[in-house]
Amino acid sequence: MSGRAGSTPGDLVVSRVRDVNVNEDSLCFAVLGPVKAWCGESELDLGSPQQRTVLAALLLRSGRSATLGELIDAVWGEEQPAAAASVIRTYVSRLRKVLEPKGDKGGAPQVVVSAGDGYLMRVQEDALDLNLFQKRVMEATKLRASGEVSTAAKLLHTALGWWQGEAMAGLTGPMAESERSRLHEERMNALEARLELDVELGRHGEVIAELVSLTGKYPFRERLCHLLMLALYRSGRQAEALAAYRETRNTLVAELGIEPGPDLQDLQDRILAADASLNHLPVHQPERADQSDPVPQPELPTASASPFAAHAARPAQLPADLATFAGRSAELERARALLPTDGHSPETVVISAIAGMGGIGKTTLAVHWAHEIADRFPDGQLYINLRGFDRTGSLVTPDEAIRVFLDALGVPTARMPAGLDALTALYRSMLAKRRVLILLDNARDTDQVRPLLPGSPGCLVIVTSRNQLTGLIVGEGAHPLTLDQLTTAEAHELLARRLGAGRLAAEPQATDEIITQCGRLPLALAIVAAHAAARAGFPLSAIAEELRESHGSLDAFAGGEDISTDVRAVFSWSCKALSPPATRLFHLLGLHTGPDISAPAAASLPGLPLRETRGLLSELTRAHLLTERFPGRYTLHDLLRVYAAERVRADETPQEREQAVERLLAWYLHTADAAYLHITPQRRRIPLEPLPSGCGHLEFTTREQALDWCETERPNLVSAVHHATMAGQPGIAWRLPAVLWGFFYLRSHIQEWLDTSRTGLSAAIALGDREGEAQALADLGAALRHVGRFDEAIEHWHRAMTVYRELGDAWGRSAAVGNLGDAYLQIGELGKAVEYTRRALAVFRLTGNSWGEGIALSNLGDAYQRLGRFDDAIDTLEQALTVLRRGSNHWVEAIALDSIGTVHSRLGRQDEAVEYYHQALGTHRDVGNRWGEGHTLSNLGDAQLAADERDSARGSWHRALEIFGEFDHPDAEKVRERLHRLEDMG
Repeated sequence: MSGRAGSTPGDLVVSRVRDVNVNEDSLCFAVLGPVKAWCGESELDLGSPQQRTVLAALLLRSGRSATLGELIDAVWGEEQPAAAASVIRTYVSRLRKVLEPKGDKGGAPQVVVSAGDGYLMRVQEDALDLNLFQKRVMEATKLRASGEVSTAAKLLHTALGWWQGEAMAGLTGPMAESERSRLHEERMNALEARLELDVELGRHGEVIAELVSLTGKYPFRERLCHLLMLALYRSGRQAEALAAYRETRNTLVAELGIEPGPDLQDLQDRILAADASLNHLPVHQPERADQSDPVPQPELPTASASPFAAHAARPAQLPADLATFAGRSAELERARALLPTDGHSPETVVISAIAGMGGIGKTTLAVHWAHEIADRFPDGQLYINLRGFDRTGSLVTPDEAIRVFLDALGVPTARMPAGLDALTALYRSMLAKRRVLILLDNARDTDQVRPLLPGSPGCLVIVTSRNQLTGLIVGEGAHPLTLDQLTTAEAHELLARRLGAGRLAAEPQATDEIITQCGRLPLALAIVAAHAAARAGFPLSAIAEELRESHGSLDAFAGGEDISTDVRAVFSWSCKALSPPATRLFHLLGLHTGPDISAPAAASLPGLPLRETRGLLSELTRAHLLTERFPGRYTLHDLLRVYAAERVRADETPQEREQAVERLLAWYLHTADAAYLHITPQRRRIPLEPLPSGCGHLEFTTREQALDWCETERPNLVSAVHHATMAGQPGIAWRLPAVLWGFFYLRSHIQEWLDTSRTGLSAAIALGDREGEAQALADLGAALRHVGRFDEAIEHWHRAMTVYRELGDAWGRSAAVGNLGDAYLQIGELGKAVEYTRRALAVFRLTGNSWGEGIALSNLGDAYQRLGRFDDAIDTLEQALTVLRRGSNHWVEAIALDSIGTVHSRLGRQDEAVEYYHQALGTHRDVGNRWGEGHTLSNLGDAQLAADERDSARGSWHRALEIFGEFDHPDAEKVRERLHRLEDMG
């Protein structure tokens, strides 16, 4: 079958249906793109994404049944709702109506049929695009093996034409993610096979552009690079073929710490040798396919092995190993001796504490050893820089580090509990019976490290620190390994690996002087080597002379942590090799106080265009003055950060420094404000000063994108609040926490919320900024209310109300009054709750503030239901829903739906209550409000028990308990009591 040009997936499937001589009412399906279905030429409405997921799961079974449990796993994994089985049955019922609209109401379904505790999809094999794709690929494989290359290529072109984008596009859930990854690999294998045949058939010129695009998109697929190199070579573009190899090699070394495979290296050698056979040999000599091989079919495993269920991730966080690692043989042997000689991981927790001065190579050694033994730890590797000696004081606390590790292990942020003890317990539970390598880099002291140690055997912990960590050695049995300067021989080996042994042998005296001037310090030697490598025509004697003239001795490093003028001379000399703009950017980076910096943030410091700044950052990275830890995110080594800070104070005027800091902090504020528009679109905007000249903040298109940016930049945003206070920018200090309000709330970053709000309040009071004081009081009150500290929250809102009254700000005052009503509602002072909420409601209506009006109506309706005024409650809450939906305030809409459910439950209308609770749950989940979800699940369980649905109630309460347990919420105990009473009932 061949599809006509410009045909849609529906056209192709319908065309195929006609080819196999089926009638006009036959069904056909597509999963190689958005999941779709047609009856004849009419596309069918398959309903919600979750309903489409059920259809996709059944289609991928290829005529085999799927149990109800497997379908639940496919849609939700471990995050399944209490009524998951009922919902799946509803989805199946709806699919049956769509797929068999003319079916006999009294007869059994013919397409989606019941099969035991599950369902079976009955469709013709050629009615699914995936089956057709796989069949064509298998046919092409057999034809190629028999020498029919041209026909095989045509079949692969046809097979790939079935793809209309990402498989199962738009679907979420464990099954979609797992199967999408598998099908993507099938597609890539077919695509690579097709490109191989095109090159083999002499179409190398036609596929070069496609291969260039693909290698850029998939830089780690060496097969694509191999094809691109061969296509370029056969097109007479030998230099470009070799450049493609270098680019791929650089990427593999930088990102993965590995060299290209032997096939790619061999092709490079043959191109360099102008091997004439490259113009004639087949690209690949395939093995002859077994004619009996079946067409590979996708499989939905049993529940016990289902990829649909969420599993702990296997992290691989180690930084890239240094390709030019040299020396440290004795230290490596001591480290290797800590592990069993049989090649297995240890039977106990092994801790290695690597200590030494800054720049001595602790991290380099630790990372090299970790890569060497990583295969002994099949459950992955965790890495974090604890920033123990960061000059800005931005130490990574143990709870922050554990949150990073839990995220890497697949624990959602919303499921992480509050408090270090609870976090540590969850972290150690995640590591139980797992064999993981953990690298804790740049630790300050034992207290910072101890909570990060596993509690069960089988793991290795490598710790690096400038301190000896005696407490870790004595109390935890850590094995100390202290690094000194490199030996002269090791320093020589380091330079030889970077500059070539021949260049050193030609000038042995200059080599020795360079080693002496650098004090055998690895960091200094690396910088000097980078400078020499970039100037291959310079004699080493000239480089040694430059060091000598700049007084480059590093002897001061041997005795302590103080950074001497000798080290500054080495760094200064390195900076002289930079362009002036790069030198200035390096100095300005010393003003940044966060742990890392993005390219757009870095651009704000000098006020340069982003494109120009990226070039300067690349220049600094190449000179080893900056490290690109992740794509687009950069860090400074501790010593270089100190040096940059010193140089910016010396080379920039106070006014220039102030302007750079103002641009940086304003960039964070305005970008956070752009995120605020998506996270809390209807909330009153915080007034901002215009961005300084030369700055342009980021823009976002979706709420998820805005939240992801806030999460990535969270340490820098928190640091920016404190930096603003120290830098004389109190206006930014109180505005930044204000625009981060919705992010902190949704992601439950309570400690950062409290910390930054307090800092912002202090800054506003010190400035005498009454507007900022009122806003900060309100924000701090919200954070305190969120953690249940209602008395303190009430105090802050009363103070905010007073300030707003003095300012004549009716909006702010009414918001404070409304928040007071909510606080009194939570502590059970219902009279005050009604009084304050009515006052706020009147002002909101008078000023046209629909956002506040909807919240006030919701709170007032809740107060009425608690007072037993059920008619007033329902009337008020229905008014609230109208206002909230009109203003897209889905956060509070879910709360109002919950309250209506509670009214119906108290009136004995449990069916209506359950319906409203399910609506509330769906809305809570849409906005990511885990706290609200737990509260509603608790209420849902009450209604289900009242309706004598004990199993459903038990399920709802268990789910609520799980959520409350994640945050150490006090309501967890209430839910436990309900479950105990339920068990006592028998």
